[in-house]
Amino acid sequence: MFNKMKQFNDLRKQANSLKSAMAEETVEVENNAVKIVMDCNQEIKSLDINSDYLNPDKKKDLEKKITDGIADAIKKVQRKMAMKMQKMGGLDNFMK
Repeated sequence: MFNKMKQFNDLRKQANSLKSAMAEETVEVENNAVKIVMDCNQEIKSLDINSDYLNPDKKKDLEKKITDGIADAIKKVQRKMAMKMQKMGGLDNFMK
């Protein structure tokens, strides 16, 4: 039982370490309308909007560009996180 508790504690430490490491890394996505910078904990750090898209006629297009940009940033973050976890040995070491 104590062995499982130690494994759980080690897993929690590894998760916290991963979270701290991911907060320091960012991804950037840019399209015609927006530039999004997101850290690898999926927190948006900046959102720059091209002034050409700020008129009411382009509202729908701007909304789509923002949504697409966020989705692309999340995909990039997930890829980075998977690679980082692989380098750290994944969670398999703690599940045995």
